[in-house]
Amino acid sequence: MNIDQMILSNAIRSYLFVAAIIFVTLLFKRLVSRFFASLIYTWVDKKNHSDLRKNHVHRLLVPIEQFLIFLVAIIAIYELKFPEAWDVKLFKLSLQQLLDSGIKFMFVVLLIRVSLRTLEFISIILENKARLTKDLSDDQLVLFFRDFFKVIIYIIGILLVLRYVFNESIGNLVTSLSIVGAAIALSTRESLENIIASFIIFFDKPFTVGDLVKVSGFTGTIEKIGLRSTRIRTQDKTYISVPNKQMVDSIVDNISLRSERKIDMDLQLSVTTSAQALADFANHMRTFLKSEKDLNSFQVFIAESGKQYHALHVECLVNMEMDIDEFQILRERLNLAAIEYANTHQIHFSEKG
Repeated sequence: MNIDQMILSNAIRSYLFVAAIIFVTLLFKRLVSRFFASLIYTWVDKKNHSDLRKNHVHRLLVPIEQFLIFLVAIIAIYELKFPEAWDVKLFKLSLQQLLDSGIKFMFVVLLIRVSLRTLEFISIILENKARLTKDLSDDQLVLFFRDFFKVIIYIIGILLVLRYVFNESIGNLVTSLSIVGAAIALSTRESLENIIASFIIFFDKPFTVGDLVKVSGFTGTIEKIGLRSTRIRTQDKTYISVPNKQMVDSIVDNISLRSERKIDMDLQLSVTTSAQALADFANHMRTFLKSEKDLNSFQVFIAESGKQYHALHVECLVNMEMDIDEFQILRERLNLAAIEYANTHQIHFSEKG
C-alpha cells in the first residue's frame, strides 16, 4: 500500500499519523486524567487523605478523559486539509464553517462540564473538611460559593459559545448586557438587595446554620442560608423563608448565643394579701431557690402593688447548656413550689390581670 496515496485531499500517511495520535491518547487517557485529578485534590487538600482521595478522585476522571480525547483529536484532525469534495454550502454557510462551529461548540460544552465537575469535586473535599469542625458556618459557606461559582461558569460558557461559535463580539455583547442589566437591576432591586444581604450575613456572621433565632415574631432553627433567603424551621415545625434583606435589617435575637437561659415568674396575688404574708412568701421562694443547685443566680421581689393584684416577681438564670427538658422540669418545680406555699398559707391568686 502506498502511504503517499491521496484520499480526500490528504495522504494516507496523514490519516495514519492522526489515528496513531488518537490511539496513544486512548491508551494513556486514564493515566493522564488521574494525574490531573490527583493534582487538583492535592492542591485543595494538602494533607492528602488517601480515603477521601479514593472516594472522590473518580468523579473527575470521566469528564477529563472525554475532554482530553476530544482536544487531542481536534488538534490532530486540524493537521488534515479539508476535502475539496466537501466544499458545499448549507444555509449560506460552507460545510467547513458548520463543522468548525460544531467542534467549537462541543469544545466549550466539554470545557464547561470539566469546570463544573472540578467545582463539585473541590466543594465535596471542602465539605468533608468543614464537617470536621464544630462551626457550621463553613459548611454553609462551601455550599453558598459552590452555587455562586456555578452561575459564573454557566455565564462564561454562554459568552464563549456566542464568541467562538456564533462569532459575536463579546465587548459589544457585554456593553449591551450592561444596559439590559441596569434595566433588570432596577426592576429586580429587591432580589439584588437580598443577594447583597446574603454576603453580609456570611461575612458578618450574625447567625449561622444550626443557630436558634427569633425574627419577625418567629422562633426557629436556621437550616439554610441561600442567595435570596434564609430558611428557618420554626418551633411549630413549619418551614419558612425569610428574605435575607429582612434578616439583615431586622433585629434578630440569636438565642443560641445567649450566655444564660432565664425563667420569669409573675405571681399575681390577691389584694387582700397582707404585707407580712407577701414578705414571708418572698422569703420562702428565696430559700427554695437557694436549694436549687442548677441556678446561676436569682431575684425575688414585690414588683407591683395595686388595686387589682400584688405581683411577686421571680427571676432565675441557668446555663444555656442545660437540656431543654431539664429546663422545663425546673420551671415546673418552681411553679409547684409557689402553688404549694400559697395553698398551705391560704394565699389567694388574683382573678384579675
